[in-house]
Amino acid sequence: MSLLLIGAISSVALFAGILLSIEWGRRIGARRIAEEGENATKGFSAVEGAVFALLGLVLAFSFSGALTRFDDRRHLVVEEANDIGTAWLRIDLLPASMQPAMRILFQRYLDSRIEVYRKLPDLDAAKAALGKSTALQKDIWTLAVSSSMESAPASAPMLLLPALNAMFDITTTRTEASRVHPPLIIFAMLGVLTLACSVFAGYDMAGQPRLNLLHSVAFAIVLSVTVYVIVDLEYPRLGLIQMTDSDEVLVELRATMG
Repeated sequence: MSLLLIGAISSVALFAGILLSIEWGRRIGARRIAEEGENATKGFSAVEGAVFALLGLVLAFSFSGALTRFDDRRHLVVEEANDIGTAWLRIDLLPASMQPAMRILFQRYLDSRIEVYRKLPDLDAAKAALGKSTALQKDIWTLAVSSSMESAPASAPMLLLPALNAMFDITTTRTEASRVHPPLIIFAMLGVLTLACSVFAGYDMAGQPRLNLLHSVAFAIVLSVTVYVIVDLEYPRLGLIQMTDSDEVLVELRATMG
């Protein structure tokens, strides 16, 4: 099941849960009013304010963190393109007879790097493309070392090999960056706080003869959509939020390679 479908189902479930929690809170409040009078629902503003403030804080930090990590992943795409472009230019330092084979390997390598992210959300296909990239790294390194040591100028290893190291290292950085997410307990806490605030909101509506649909539905929509966007930002490429515009940097670089 794709994250897009899971996210949609979770958002609908959260939306329904908020409405049910509001109604539950309203009925609890109405029962207390019937038993104890109008003052039964008063005096809890400090508790409600603290819980709503905590929900706002968790939402703000979760959204800010997700957006920061999303921006970091986009910057890493540009960094990888720069690293590959630098190493590509330094192929000119190799002997002329070795350059065609190296350029072919570079073209295949960049194709595999682009393919890794095009295969998503098919994780198995993406892992297969990543394995192909790793194998091509070994081929590129072996050819670079043998070429630069045999007949290349003395400056070739000093310039080409560090550029290759940077080109290979950024793949590990990007892979690990895609795995960095908040602990699942943070999302669980966010869901619990959302439902708790919904109960308190319904409790404050206890004086109403029936549920105020306009305010309740608006409250549920705002919170469920906000939570969905946070999760989608945390897992770009697997939901509605994509990074195809950032990937164009690699595609454009590949076009310059012929």
